[in-house]
Amino acid sequence: MVKIEAIVRPTTLEEIKEALVKINIRGLTVSQVMGCGLQKGRKEYYRGTEVTLNLLPKVKIELVADDTQMEEIIKIISTTARTGEVGDGKIFVYDVKDAVRIRTGERGHHAV
Repeated sequence: MVKIEAIVRPTTLEEIKEALVKINIRGLTVSQVMGCGLQKGRKEYYRGTEVTLNLLPKVKIELVADDTQMEEIIKIISTTARTGEVGDGKIFVYDVKDAVRIRTGERGHHAV
């Protein structure tokens, strides 16, 4: 099993969720996060003073899936979230040793 963590623009979330449902991925966790990278933020004016906001709103999507689905999930997220501009996001993949469904005690891919 693998854990896939994607940090993307908030505007792409709904389209990513819809695309994942089409391949039968239903369990995921979504968090609103702030981040910075190459995008470097934006300049705004506050009380007449220019202020650089370098932490921008992003969405973090986390899911655990079978190894066989990893490449398809990465492809869906990356193509759906891609605008071609700096700040499209990142995808990280981690190995998952085990998973346990607390309610039933199921383990491994059955728990996911």
